[in-house]
This record gives sequence, C-alpha cells and structure tokens, in this order.
Amino acid sequence: MAINGRLKSWLARGTPILADGAMGTMLYSRAGRYVPCFDELNLTQPGIVAEIHREYIEAGAEIIETNTFGANRYKLAVQNLEDEMAEINDAAVAIARGVIKETGRDVLLAGSVGPLGVRLMPFGRVTPKQAYSAYCEQIAALNDAGVELIWIETQNDLFEVRESVRAARAVSQLPVIVTMTFTRDDRTLLGDSPAQVALDLAKAGADVIGANCSAGPAQLLRVIRQMREAVPDRPLAVKPNGGWPEQVGGRIMYPATTEYFGEYALAFREAGAAIIGGCCGTTPDHIAAMRQALEKPLSDQGLPPPMVIAEGRVEAVASIDQPTQLSRRLAEGKFVITVEMDPPRGFSTHKLIAGALLLAESGADFIDVADSPMARMRMSPWAACQLIQERVGIETVLHFPTRGRNLLRIQGDLLAAHALGVRNIFVVMGDPTAIGDYPDALDDYDVVPSGLIKLIEQRFNAGVDYAGADIGGTTSFFVGAALNLNAINRGRELRVMRKKVEAGADFFLTQPIYNREVVKSFLSEYRNRYGLLEIPVLIGAMPLYGRRHVAYLHNEVPGVRIPTSIQKRIADAGSNAPAEGVKIAIEVLKSLRSEVQGAYIMPPFGRYDLAAEIIEAMRN
Repeated sequence: MAINGRLKSWLARGTPILADGAMGTMLYSRAGRYVPCFDELNLTQPGIVAEIHREYIEAGAEIIETNTFGANRYKLAVQNLEDEMAEINDAAVAIARGVIKETGRDVLLAGSVGPLGVRLMPFGRVTPKQAYSAYCEQIAALNDAGVELIWIETQNDLFEVRESVRAARAVSQLPVIVTMTFTRDDRTLLGDSPAQVALDLAKAGADVIGANCSAGPAQLLRVIRQMREAVPDRPLAVKPNGGWPEQVGGRIMYPATTEYFGEYALAFREAGAAIIGGCCGTTPDHIAAMRQALEKPLSDQGLPPPMVIAEGRVEAVASIDQPTQLSRRLAEGKFVITVEMDPPRGFSTHKLIAGALLLAESGADFIDVADSPMARMRMSPWAACQLIQERVGIETVLHFPTRGRNLLRIQGDLLAAHALGVRNIFVVMGDPTAIGDYPDALDDYDVVPSGLIKLIEQRFNAGVDYAGADIGGTTSFFVGAALNLNAINRGRELRVMRKKVEAGADFFLTQPIYNREVVKSFLSEYRNRYGLLEIPVLIGAMPLYGRRHVAYLHNEVPGVRIPTSIQKRIADAGSNAPAEGVKIAIEVLKSLRSEVQGAYIMPPFGRYDLAAEIIEAMRN
C-alpha cells in the first residue's frame, strides 16, 4: 500500500474523514426523473451539479465525488454520448474544483468511477481487456482534469474490479478507493462474502477498501466489521444507502432519518472506518448529522449489537437480514394491500411486469405470486417473484403449497427462495392435481401446512434444517397461513387455525369474503375459545365479474359463500356486473377495516385494472 498526497496525511490523523452523500438522489430531486443521463448534466445544467457539491461541502463533507458515476463508454453509449466521454468527465472535475475554490474549504476531490453496466466474461460477453480499456479511458480523463484520488464504487463483480484497479494504476499515480455493494444476504451479486471481497481488493492493490450502497447502515456495519477482521491493516471506507428503498407513489423513497445516520456515524467510527459518507437516498442533511455526531467523543451509547467470534467466523448477534416490509408495516399497525398475480403459462414475462407496474402505481403494497393455481402448469413463482422485485421494486409474497413436495424438495425450495431475496412466504395446501392440466401427476406430500410453518419458523429461521443440520445462517422468512372463514366445519377450522398460530404463523390470508358478519362471528368465536388473536388477518377480496362467475365461485370453490343479496346485485347489473363487483368489494373491505389489518385482492381473469380501482378507493 502506497497512499500519497493529502489523503495519506488525513488518514494519519486518526479521526474519520467525512465524505459526501448521494449525487444521483439529489440530481433526481432537482433535475427530474425523466433526465436520461445524469452525467450529461455536467454539460447541460452545470449549475445544478455545482449547487449540490456546495451543499455537501457546507454540510461538512471533506471528500466530494465528481458527477461521473456512469461516465464510461458503455453507459454513455446507451444515450449515444460515448464520443463525449472525455468532455463530460473534464466538465465534472471543473465544476467540483470551482465549487471547492469558491467555498474556500479544505476538501479532497475524488473522481467517481462506477461499474461499466455490462457483464464481463465468464458471466457476460465483454472481455477483461475491453473492460480494462474502458476504465483506462475514464480514469485517465479524471486524472488529467485534476482529481486527487480515484473512487471506484458500487462494484459487485471482483473480475471487473481487478480490471478497474489495474487501469487506475496504469494511467495515474493517485490513491485508489474501492467499495463494493452487497445483497441483503451480505454477499455480492456473484456470491462473495465481505471477507473474501476484502482479501481480493487488498490483493488487487486498492489503497482503501470498503462497501457502499447495499441496504443501509446496519448491514454495512456488519460488512465492514467482517472486512476489518479479514484485512486489519487496510483503511476502510463505508457509504450506506438511506435504508432499504421503498416505492411510494411511483417514487423510490429511503426511510433512514438523519438522526439514525448520526448514530451510525459513531458506530462506523467505533468499527474502525477511516472514511464515512452516504449513498443512495442520503442528502446534505444526513451528512450534516454525521458531521455533528463525529465531533462528539467516543461513546458506546446507541451503538448496534456487538459482533461475536464463533468458530472462526464473524457473525452479528442480531439476524443478518432486516425485517421484510410486510412484517414492518403489519407490526406498525398499518392497513396493507396485497394483490395476487398468476405467473405466465409460457416464458414471456411482459404482461406480468406490466400488471405489477400498474398495481404498484395504483398503490398496492405487495404482490402475491400464486404457485400453479388450479393445478395448471405455469412458470415457477420463484422466478416471477424475483422479476417483480427486481424490475418493479415492490416486495412479493411467495405462495408455497405443500402438496406435491417431499421434505427434500420443500427445504431446497425454501433455500432457493431465500437466496433470491424472497422472504414473505404464504403456506397453503395447494390444489389437487386431479383438477388441473396433469391429473395423473403425483400428488403426495410429507408435511401439512401447520407442519411447514413450524419447519420454517422453528428450524430454518433458527439456522437449521429439518434434521437439525446447519444451513449456514438463519433465514428471515415471514410466514403467512391460509384461513377459511366460511368453513363448513367451523370447529375444525378453528382448531387448525390455532395449530398454525402455535406453529408460528405471522399473518393470515383468507378466501374472498362477501359477508362481513362471517368475519366478525368467526373472529369472535376464536377469541372465546383461545383469547385475543394477535396475528394480523388480511381479508380476501375478489370482485365478482358476472352471473356465471358468481355461480362458479359459490358452487365450486371451497371456502367461498356469496349471499343471495349479492348474487342478485350482480345479476341485476347485467353488462355492468364487473363495475358492481368492484363496488361490492370496496363496500365489504371498508366495512371490515376496523376488524382486520389488510386486504388480499384477487383480480379475476387477469383484470388488474379492477384491482387498481379497489386499491385507489381504499387509499382515498
């Protein structure tokens, strides 16, 4: 390690250097969501970029990064700007240098270098030589324009990182900071642990190593502690997101408060971080709170749980995963709305994503993804869940039937769901194959729903499988169970419900309900038998579509009973039956709002527009 220049002396002072926060978040708020390329703003709207730099400096940042995160040939080519690569990087440096001079503050200028936006071999078609060349171009432009260090950030591929560091060493003599980003299971996108990342970055020649982006401060505190354990002699840099992003009204929002970031600035300092800042969702207010906190003396108050060393591994006392959004919102007592979607029958996902986007924009909190509904062959719901979460940005609930799965399959599928970032699981028995596309398919199962709930809650969430073998860490599943409020044998259904509660169920989803009195009487009888039900119930709602739809549901679907008065309303509505069905669903849900904690909407025949009408009515 051979750090030179002012960064070397600043690191030697023994107190953390405060970096800036999110440039992209601020540009999004100032320039608008429809700007196709934030890097181009260095040429078209330099005043906005300068204003953001100035605010971070005034908030107390000692390192600011140029607005060049995506200013490489591959990302700029998407907007046909690759020929302006050098000009964009040069302008970015000139803007930042000008602001530093105007403020008169002692600030280090870092050249921001993000990932290329393409995959390298063996996981893509870009060769290491091509990647190296692209990084050489951008880093040389930043170096020649006058930055004081190179910050290679938000990387997730160690193959690519090696080429970026090699390029930096070839075209400049500047210090190099490299920070990686991690998924919610504390691994990179390609599965590398924080310890492995730290060792590889040090070997590659990075002067300062660390993590940025990812979930939020709590996660990155775990990550840098593990990095410190692996490479104790290397300075650490950390720039977390403002918490796990949520989509609200079509915008991406970050929940972490400025006070929270101030507390974690102390935790990062205590963990030995040499450079501390913020990433997506952080603003000058977050940086100001961190500056204020860092000026306080060291204190153990308010710090996150300590790490414990066990069997050579670094582990957090707390779970390695944050609670799901569904679990948080239900715990906060919020009325949530989730909508069921069926996976496609083929491999095209265009309609699936379009429907999920419509529902998210309408105000749905979550998307339920069914598994082979009516025993008909469809795409794996794991893939559908991941695609929706990745492309739409809305959390999903995976339907997980026990039917057709033995213990090996069940446990393997649970591990797959967790690895894909799917944490909300709705356990059901599943539809018998006799009614579906392949009536002769095997229909066996090893566990009933209450047994599967117990397996997940008491085994997997404790870090072991059915046989008690270690699965490499605790899962963080939030488990739902089915509830039939219209059961013919209510006493039996109440006993089954109680078994699911005792097994650890976190919430209940019901079949479609068209009679509010059924809900009230069922829950009242449960209270009389077992005491107050402390588990949230999300009431089922399916807008009726017409007379034939009503007849089918009432006569053929277990657990669905439609009062005569409702049947008459649909019959009298004629061609307006779908609109009347929406009206009925809204009436029932509003009448039950004080009795339950959410709505589980099942749009008929893929009519997600009907679900959107219900959502908008409930939100209003």
